[in-house]
Amino acid sequence: MSDTAAVTAPAIDSRPGVAARAVGLRKFYGLGDAVVAALDGVTIDFVAGEFTAVMGPSGSGKSTLMHCMAALDTANGGEVFLGDQQLSGLGDKQLTVLRRDKIGFVFQAYNLVPTLTAQENIELPLSIAGRRPDPAWFDQVIDTIGLRDRLKHRPNELSGGQQQRVACARALVSRPEIVFADEPTGNLDSASGAEVLGFLRRSVDDHQQTIVMVTHDPIAAGYTDRVVFLDDGVVVDELRAPTADAVLEKMKVLSARTVAGTAAGT
Repeated sequence: MSDTAAVTAPAIDSRPGVAARAVGLRKFYGLGDAVVAALDGVTIDFVAGEFTAVMGPSGSGKSTLMHCMAALDTANGGEVFLGDQQLSGLGDKQLTVLRRDKIGFVFQAYNLVPTLTAQENIELPLSIAGRRPDPAWFDQVIDTIGLRDRLKHRPNELSGGQQQRVACARALVSRPEIVFADEPTGNLDSASGAEVLGFLRRSVDDHQQTIVMVTHDPIAAGYTDRVVFLDDGVVVDELRAPTADAVLEKMKVLSARTVAGTAAGT
């Protein structure tokens, strides 16, 4: 048996109600006078079974937080937990298995394999792990995605919205503890974006999935249960039961604050 095959995902004994959390998370880029704090002591919980949006001005640390929480990047300080599992205590092989088995990730650019069918793309993470999807769960995901009649089509035969729904299904099919989505509607028109957001919303409502989504779009944020606002690498506000209008007002305040801060520094 190979070393990789021998590695199993670490047991997750989740604290009730919390799927993932960051504690004092710090991430810096650059050196010396050019150092930039992308995350400057972020502490936040992501509640299990909820759909959370992370928003903020450009450069506020949204995607950096997402990548650190999903174990795709390493923070310079602080801690990330998936349930009660502290990620900094895991080795490379354990992190690889954790990302494969416990975390789903949806990229803005779909990241589908062009030579595989929609079904093959959806099953790819499990195929890599040498596993088959649970038939009942696979059927539930396919029914939620609404593309059963397109499963034999390759990505170039699907619309952008259909491709992104396939990417979302791929993230869900292994039944991860949490799904992170980085601007999943960023490359889509409004109709296709609504298809994807509706799929993510149903995944939370019907299957109790936990989803954290980075977005710049107030309409997208209006699909979620909670919006967390970042600015200059720190959490500055949050909004429960958001509407697109309420999110837009919050973003206007943040943008004005950023402009004022830039002007004061010149």
